Amino acid sequence: MSTAVSSAAAPAKTVVPGPTGPHRGRHSLLRWLFVLPALVYMALFFGYPLVRNIVMSFQEYTPRTYFTGEAPFNGLDNWRAVFSNELFADSLWHTAVFTVGSLAGQFTIGLALAVFFSRRFRLSGVIRAVLLLPWLVPMVVSAVVWRRVLDQDHGILNTALRTIGLADGGVPWLSSPSVALLSAILVNIWIGIPFNMVILYGGLQEIPRQLYEAASLDGASPWRAFRGITLPLLRPVVTVVLVLGFMSTVKILDLILALTSGGPADATQTLGTVTYQLSFLQLDFGQGAVVGNVLILISAVFAVLYLRANRADVGTGK
Repeated sequence: MSTAVSSAAAPAKTVVPGPTGPHRGRHSLLRWLFVLPALVYMALFFGYPLVRNIVMSFQEYTPRTYFTGEAPFNGLDNWRAVFSNELFADSLWHTAVFTVGSLAGQFTIGLALAVFFSRRFRLSGVIRAVLLLPWLVPMVVSAVVWRRVLDQDHGILNTALRTIGLADGGVPWLSSPSVALLSAILVNIWIGIPFNMVILYGGLQEIPRQLYEAASLDGASPWRAFRGITLPLLRPVVTVVLVLGFMSTVKILDLILALTSGGPADATQTLGTVTYQLSFLQLDFGQGAVVGNVLILISAVFAVLYLRANRADVGTGK
C-alpha cells in the first residue's frame, strides 16, 4: 500500500526531446561555430609551431637558410648529434634533479604554510600578502638579486656566515660545480613557494570544518586527521599544483641564465639552456629543435599520466 502511494506521489519526469531532422544538423553546426575560433587559434599558435619544430629537427637549418630559403633534410643527423653529445645527457640529468628538487621543496614548504595560515590569526592576511612578493617579482629580477646575495666575496649570505663564524672564506654558491645546481634549486624553491601556498590554501578552505571536529571527538591526533582528511580531500588540488609546477620548472631558462649562464663547467646546464645555446649561440637551429622536441615529449608524457590518474580518480569517485 505504501509503495503504491509513494509511486503515485512521485512527480512525473519531464522528458525534453532533442532536436531532430534538419534542426539537429543545424544545432550541431552551431556548436562547432562556437568552438571554431578556439580551434583556429590553437592551430595557428600551438599546432603550427609544434609541427614546424618537429620538421626543423630533421633539417639542416642554419642562418643561411633565412637568406637562401633552403633547409635540406638530413634525416636523423641532428638527433644523432644531440644524443651523442655528453652535454645533452648531463643536461637531462640536471633537469631531472632541478625539477624534482624544486617541486619537492616548493610543495612541502607551500603546504606547511597553507596549513599554518588555515588557522586564522591576527595579521595572517598581511603576512600572506608579503609572502606573495617573490611570486610577483619577475624571475629575471629575482635571479639578479639572488646572484648578488650569493656572491662569494661580497654577498650578503656569505657575509652573514663569516660574521657568525660558520664560513671563513665564503661558500662558492654559484662558482663551484658541486654547489651551483643546489643554489639554483634553492632560489627556484623560494620563487615557487607562494604559488603553492596560495593554491593549497584555497583548497584547504573548501574542506568542511565539521570533519575535523568529528575526528577530534573520535580522538584522532592532528597528524592522523591530516593524513585521513586533509590529504585525501586535497588530492585534486595537489595534482593541479604539481602538474603546473612541473610544466613551468622543466623548461625553465631565464632563472638559470641570470644566475649562472649554465656554468660553472656546465654544472647547471638544463634542457632549456641547451636549447638556447644550440639555437641562439651556436646557431644550429636543427639541433636546438631536437632538444625542444625532447622537452615537449617529456611534458606530453607527464600530461598523459596526469590525465589518466585524474580520470581514474573521477571513475572511483575520489
